[in-house]
Amino acid sequence: MSKQSPKSKSRKEPAKVTETSVETTASNVEVPEKKELYQAKDPRREAESSQEGIIKTIVASILGILAGFIVFSQYGTGEDRIWYAILMIVIGITYYAQKLIYIPLKIDTKEFKFKDWFYVEFIVVDFFLVTWTLLLN
Repeated sequence: MSKQSPKSKSRKEPAKVTETSVETTASNVEVPEKKELYQAKDPRREAESSQEGIIKTIVASILGILAGFIVFSQYGTGEDRIWYAILMIVIGITYYAQKLIYIPLKIDTKEFKFKDWFYVEFIVVDFFLVTWTLLLN
């Protein structure tokens, strides 16, 4: 007989299976709670969410258009300025303006996540750049 290494020995020998008798009764079995994958939609909440989304989009677009007009009146073509500095100033001012504007509109900014702020600021920047470009032409 040849001597076997521990690795080859474990491969050649079948695994030992010990059988344990488990007696289960209906009272001993715990059934995990099923999570609902589909949540029922509340029509009232869905309408409020849709309305808030429209208001956020309108406010952001108006701020972007106003920013475009203001930057054009102050800097004109902006050739003597650094363009990304102007963009960062617009983003900063409109961020804080939106925080103040949403309060009287009864939109809770504390519930905003990164995705929401990114969405509204993206709208502001888009409208700002489009308005400023149209005014430059």
